[in-house]
Amino acid sequence: MSFRRGGPPRRPRERGERGGKPRPMPLPDGRCNPLCPYFRCLKNALTVVRKPSHGKMHRVAYCRWIGDECIGGSCQYAACALKALLPDGTCLYAKEKGQRETRIEDLESEIAREESEMSKVERLMKRRGYYFGDEI
Repeated sequence: MSFRRGGPPRRPRERGERGGKPRPMPLPDGRCNPLCPYFRCLKNALTVVRKPSHGKMHRVAYCRWIGDECIGGSCQYAACALKALLPDGTCLYAKEKGQRETRIEDLESEIAREESEMSKVERLMKRRGYYFGDEI
């Protein structure tokens, strides 16, 4: 077998193609995930191993110091490179995401409330003889 050494040069990766800045990956319940790219073990005991589960291979964070699976943000040696690990073991980015969603809902309900108040004011003005196009 012979392998060809030449060939076309590799093209550089675009920013969107598997490159760029990794995003924080908290667990769905908001806790810190030891598989997050920003999770750090201050004991340098964190390894990622592949473990079979239900016929599939899953990535699992393994702590060499205790010889078991990593407990994540509740460990006293857990840290975050972005300083987003809160004392209760939750991720700040997960809380911000939840707050953003509630802020949007609050904003929509506030707009609906103000529109209903404005319609009441417009009806009262029409009764008094003022019209929306006229100056008050």
